[in-house]
Amino acid sequence: MSGKTSEDALFERTVEPKLDVHERPKLLQGLLLSSQHLFAMFGATVLVPFLTGLPVSAALIASGFGTLIYILVTKGQIPAYLGSSFAFILPITIALGANSLGEVLTALFFSGVLYVLIGFIIKLAGTDWIMKMLPPIVVGPVIMVIGLGLAPVAVDMAMYTDSGNQEGYSITYITVALITLVITILASIFLKGVLGLIPILIGIVGGYITALIFGIVDLSIIRDTGWFVLPDLYVPFVDYTPAMNIGLFIVMLPIVFVTISEHIGHQVVINKIVGRNFFKKPGLHRSLLGDGLATMFSSTIGGPPTTTYGENIGVLAITRIFSIWVIGGAAVLAIILGFVGKFTAVVQSIPSPVMGGVSILLFGIIAASGLRMLIDAKTDLDNKRNLVIASVILVIGIGKAHLDFTIGNIPFNLEGMALAALAGILLNLILPNKEMD
Repeated sequence: MSGKTSEDALFERTVEPKLDVHERPKLLQGLLLSSQHLFAMFGATVLVPFLTGLPVSAALIASGFGTLIYILVTKGQIPAYLGSSFAFILPITIALGANSLGEVLTALFFSGVLYVLIGFIIKLAGTDWIMKMLPPIVVGPVIMVIGLGLAPVAVDMAMYTDSGNQEGYSITYITVALITLVITILASIFLKGVLGLIPILIGIVGGYITALIFGIVDLSIIRDTGWFVLPDLYVPFVDYTPAMNIGLFIVMLPIVFVTISEHIGHQVVINKIVGRNFFKKPGLHRSLLGDGLATMFSSTIGGPPTTTYGENIGVLAITRIFSIWVIGGAAVLAIILGFVGKFTAVVQSIPSPVMGGVSILLFGIIAASGLRMLIDAKTDLDNKRNLVIASVILVIGIGKAHLDFTIGNIPFNLEGMALAALAGILLNLILPNKEMD
């Protein structure tokens, strides 16, 4: 008798790894393998601070240290890389326009705290309760709202010299954005192997070269920045004062439930690729704890919340190199890049139409992934209950509905994605789980 359970059988290894989780590569080999993971996460990770206005170097350093924290908390057993979360782009952008930096970063910090709390609850009570709260019919449409809600941001960057005010309609910008989009699409469809996992990075590089040709890149920031500089990090009580804003908490915290669902989905995929049941050992609670602590660290220094990255999971699948040393090496490289002034200056010099062109595809893929979740789960939209839940989430989220109220002297504001997520969760819990007549 092998002693394996039917659950363990689901994660039996189908292919032999070239390097298993705890195997350590030689130095030069490890550097090259870690660089692959760095390139895979780079495009998406730097796009988040670029869109929100948070420091690029803070996001890079946060992804590096966050990944190392995750590796430590999970006892070096799960080969996952943590990068910037796209789910928080729109709420961060809106919040920074109407609230102090300290209030926004404090709200993001507590989104990490909620991760940790949910991890402890899962340790005590298992996962059934959160699966019941977050079925595909809730999470799928909310993910669609995330992508479609960001669509105007991408289009504005691609069309206007002042995208924030929709001023300066520019044929040059549109041309650069379209060329960038075409390069990204071609890379996504036709490139195979590891190159096929970095279409965003390839699109940004191709778009940047195009922007240079059109003369819309300001190279002065690169010339004026040294090679090695102290990274642009926010220090608590020096650059900002942490402050509680209950209204922002209500906006940010519901998004955690969506990213947790994404986190669980990523863990399922990693389990199948590596051939181990990481839900059992080291446990989903440790994985969530690591992600939560990484988000808390990131928000403290001015970075966005973190999440496990599908791009890096793809690298695992293609290379069959599961070594935690390789993942940790990529994290160290990301931290080092945060101190390279020329590098961050190059990122800051990328014109908005380049990012806009990439984002048109990327945000569309996010929306489509929500639809894919419904299809993969074989969600029956002939069922009126499911149709009602999806419809309400989509209209509230995309329509940017908002609800303002005051309890005592504390103002509350729910809008867009947060209100849509809460509405979906409540409808799923309240409506009878059978065909509505």
